[in-house]
Amino acid sequence: QVQLVESGGGLVQAGGSLRLSCAASGRTFSSYAMGWFRQAPGKEREFAAAISWSGGSTYYADSVKGRFTISRDNAKNTVYLQMNSLKPEDTAVYYCAAAPKYSGRAYHDQGRYNYWGQGTQVTVSS
Repeated sequence: QVQLVESGGGLVQAGGSLRLSCAASGRTFSSYAMGWFRQAPGKEREFAAAISWSGGSTYYADSVKGRFTISRDNAKNTVYLQMNSLKPEDTAVYYCAAAPKYSGRAYHDQGRYNYWGQGTQVTVSS
């Protein structure tokens, strides 16, 4: 069982930056791949970024590539999402999720992820 708690959301002007954190409970954090997903008002939840269990591989949606950076600190049981050059269209609730180390599903596939946090709101004003 893994419990995930996101933090770091807030209100920021376009062009600004935020860093989201996701703290995981349990001793097996390093056994999980981690992902960030987001859901804008009136839209379906979508993939933003993911990182392998070791941190050696990262994956990004085209819409955030070059602006967002995902990282993890297995010693602190925490995954981060550094968001730069934010745009109003980045406004969404951001969710952290944990997936098994190995899976036949792609990192962007929500079905891969077993555990989800409650989400943190990010609002980007124009």
